[in-house]
Amino acid sequence: MGGYIYILADMRRGRTYVGVTSNLVARVYQHREGLVEGYTKTNNIKRLVYFEDYVRIEDAIQRETSLKRWYRQWKEALIEEGNPEWRDLWDEIVK
Repeated sequence: MGGYIYILADMRRGRTYVGVTSNLVARVYQHREGLVEGYTKTNNIKRLVYFEDYVRIEDAIQRETSLKRWYRQWKEALIEEGNPEWRDLWDEIVK
């Protein structure tokens, strides 16, 4: 089974959240609708700004663990490399 790592943000260079899932569309939908209790709901973090897909969920979990240890500026650089405007990628994943 494959997997994804994803980064959500509340605004450009604002609060971020790094997560892992086997179903990116469903998981981001849950965050967007406030169905996930915790940090993202409390801080209104709903914008998908970055994601990577993996053939094996184990690889996605390993990458998520690594990204959670990164300094904030490293995560911001990673996002800006592929999404300099920090635009919401939701429309791209639901096509």
